[in-house]
Amino acid sequence: MIYLLEDDDSIRKLVVYALESQGYEAAGFSRPSEFRAAMRQRLPELVLMDIMLPEEDGISVLTRLRAEPETRGLPVIMLTAKNSEYDRAFGLDAGADDYISKPFGMMELLARVRAVLRRTAPQSAETEFRVGTLCVSPGKHLVTVDGAPVQLTYKEFLLLRLLLEAKGTVLTRSVLMDRVWGMSAGLENRTLDVHIRTLRAKLGPAGKYVETVRGVGYRIADGARL
Repeated sequence: MIYLLEDDDSIRKLVVYALESQGYEAAGFSRPSEFRAAMRQRLPELVLMDIMLPEEDGISVLTRLRAEPETRGLPVIMLTAKNSEYDRAFGLDAGADDYISKPFGMMELLARVRAVLRRTAPQSAETEFRVGTLCVSPGKHLVTVDGAPVQLTYKEFLLLRLLLEAKGTVLTRSVLMDRVWGMSAGLENRTLDVHIRTLRAKLGPAGKYVETVRGVGYRIADGARL
């Protein structure tokens, strides 16, 4: 199920139709109150959301989603007429998985939907990564260091998971920017560096496992040699 929160009737109907034509189950809502009522009945796999909305703006709705444990990892794509670099960075840093500027083509929208769903596909609950004192269970959305839980934002968790999945291989800055934020490294405005710095700080002693490969990107070090 994909939910669309969009107050423009023509855009809402067109997007829902396009999604359903591709085999997705979709539902559209014009107001955040309607959207929240539907969320209480059924959680979707993905949310498409405008920023300029009646009742409250989309960034506020997104912030609420990221604050609740059951929707913290829910993929969200922002649809908006605000298309400056600052607006894109603001929306992505608020927790959006992708950002599409209006007007947009249906082919582009569907491609972005498929890309986000691939990136955020649920992991098996049995999957677990261990590096030294660091343990990450993607299926449970759980991170511990020396057995103590560590609270990460959705973006920090996704960034850490991608680095762990690479098993010591260096992930370039452009790859990380594309897979975590859905944008090119040229538009990052130091977003990646800030998230890496915050991630290391939250991991405490285990932050040393996140290595910088100068001029290239980042990787997870082998805990046995640190």
